[in-house]
Amino acid sequence: MNPIQKRIAEINQRVADLQESSLYFYLQPVDSMDGAWISSNGRRMLNLASYSYLGLLGHPYIEEAAQEATSRYGTGTHGVRILAGSLPIHEQLEQTIARFKNAEDAIVYSSGYVTNLATIPSLVGRNDVVIADKLNHASIVDGCLLSGAEFLRFRHNDMADLERRLQQVGHDCGKLVVVDAVFSMDGDIIDLPEVSRLCRQYDALLMVDEAHSLGVLGETGHGIEDHFGLGNVVDIKMGTLSKTIPSVGGYVAGSRELITYLKHTARAFVFSAALPPAQTAAAQASFEVIETEGERVETLRRNVDLFLGGLQERGFDTLNSETPIVPIICGSDERAYQVARLCQEEDVFVLPVVSPAVPPGLARLRANVTAAHSEADIEHALDVLVRAGTQMEII
Repeated sequence: MNPIQKRIAEINQRVADLQESSLYFYLQPVDSMDGAWISSNGRRMLNLASYSYLGLLGHPYIEEAAQEATSRYGTGTHGVRILAGSLPIHEQLEQTIARFKNAEDAIVYSSGYVTNLATIPSLVGRNDVVIADKLNHASIVDGCLLSGAEFLRFRHNDMADLERRLQQVGHDCGKLVVVDAVFSMDGDIIDLPEVSRLCRQYDALLMVDEAHSLGVLGETGHGIEDHFGLGNVVDIKMGTLSKTIPSVGGYVAGSRELITYLKHTARAFVFSAALPPAQTAAAQASFEVIETEGERVETLRRNVDLFLGGLQERGFDTLNSETPIVPIICGSDERAYQVARLCQEEDVFVLPVVSPAVPPGLARLRANVTAAHSEADIEHALDVLVRAGTQMEII
């Protein structure tokens, strides 16, 4: 069998085996939504898989903005931004993002994944070095590989290892350090004060992916720089518009010179169609809501404390998470599947994450807390998790 066909067959067999055992939980349709509860396959379930950290999905002001943009501009654009696809609302969104992130300017891409895939190769190439945390998101890894730069990785959140890597690099090449702000599988936070200090010391640019920290970190949800009280220390401020922001797309904020450069060199901006009007307006309105409804950030923080503290008190291993992303370690892949099955049988919608997405032996449920959860929702989820965890002997 051709090696390509063999790989395809292996994945299809793995999926078929899980489906036959009633342990396949992926690609489930969400039919409707009611706050923190969803309807899936005809069942009402408490949603612990949402990225809508501030509960903005379905917000009437945001939906109205999207509808108005469609009425005014239509459902799409006339092409790529650099030629005929730019609308006034694109520029308005970019200026809003720049203000929100304490930057001079911003650029918006068609997806968060594409943002990293386009930006990193635009900044570094064959004669440069890019250094990344080992647990960075796949889009960062792919961007680093695509760039053609020498690609070095350091042990997760290990600042001594980052410094060792920086010391390996010569003085005559471009250096870029790329890290996640909040790590999407473990829920912990990068040591930004030390990363930024090392980047200054070794003359490296710093890029931070805030996909899971926008609206989450900082007293008012402005992100990781505010969380640590550091001011403007990140050179390339990347984020998405599809998690806390209930739209689609990604952005980079930074200096005016950086953004001008990216708008003329980033291939996924130059050669990819512009963000649709409805999604652009929805993102714009979402930033406004975050600013005017600051209590959502406080509610989210309270819910994270309740859920994380409750899990830890009951004996669950949640690694070093301190954010809405809560890993519940199960051990083997099989055990993670079984715990997910028990939870879903009690109408708690939570998903397993298994190897190779996480290391063997660290399979887990990845539970996400949002501001839409009530205290009663969290207590219900804890009760269900305790029953499932006890039955599968992970607590």
